[in-house]
Amino acid sequence: MTSILARWTSVAVAFLLVAMLTPAHAQPFPSRPIRLISPYPPGGGNDVLARLIADKLGEGLGQRVIVDNRAGANTIVGTDLAAKSAPDGHTMVLVPNSFVTNVGFYAKLPYDTVRDFAPIALVALSPQMLVVHPSVAAGSVKELIALARAKPGHYSYGSSGSGSVGHLAMALFDMMAGIKMEHIAYKGTAPAVTELLGGQIPLMMSSMLSVLPQVRAGKLRLLAVTTAKRSPAVPDTPTIAEAGVPGYEATLWYGLVGPARIPAPLLERLSGEIEKTLKNPDIIEKLSRQGVEPYYYGPKEFAARVRDEIPKWTKVIKEAGVRIE
Repeated sequence: MTSILARWTSVAVAFLLVAMLTPAHAQPFPSRPIRLISPYPPGGGNDVLARLIADKLGEGLGQRVIVDNRAGANTIVGTDLAAKSAPDGHTMVLVPNSFVTNVGFYAKLPYDTVRDFAPIALVALSPQMLVVHPSVAAGSVKELIALARAKPGHYSYGSSGSGSVGHLAMALFDMMAGIKMEHIAYKGTAPAVTELLGGQIPLMMSSMLSVLPQVRAGKLRLLAVTTAKRSPAVPDTPTIAEAGVPGYEATLWYGLVGPARIPAPLLERLSGEIEKTLKNPDIIEKLSRQGVEPYYYGPKEFAARVRDEIPKWTKVIKEAGVRIE
């Protein structure tokens, strides 16, 4: 009896030692539904993209991916929630450019944008379009720059709000082109485009979804796109870099990040499944209708982009005196 008890005791101790020495990430992953935080209210572009990705990603992972809308403070509320979640691969947040521009807008954030996150994958790009009212005597970026230089402060541009992607893109354009135009902030893209169509403002940078229909109808003139490469949607339209401002890029992007210290195997699994998801024909077709191009960067490439863009946009924000109202 004693020998049997001793053998069972040794077996139990062995199992305990194995459990203690086996890392958590060796367990099956995912072991429960994954939370994908959208730091915006339901219905917007970020939320739509999050739900498209969640449906297909869940199929690949064999677990549900649940979108959790946590809006507030220019995406800071939802992003902070992700930063403080357990680094077990079961929580991530879909962040737009504000992930990096917030560093320039806020003196103190509740997290460190580089240290407290694990970039998982860049998932989509969306070009801004530089458009002018037909009354503007500029058929190219170079001609627009020449007009602005001839009459400093005479030309104005609209945006969906102070600190928006369109505002920052135009501020960067001014800086790199060596010109000065007046910014007029609107409460949303729709009123800004309405004023542009009516000729109350001469130009703006806006999303493809917002202005491409008006361009095709001949109501606005498209001069260039803001991405580093030409957009497949308008392949004959040059980039701003090609058209007269070398090195210019101001791309609206979306990426998935999780809390820092996610084990490498889990990070690779998540990123790999996201890459597969972005190749799904249904995803590609639905995103293209939103003026968004699926675009994958892995963890290292996405982390490098984040590090590069923080000083870039912080400089623009400080030198142009951009503030969020």
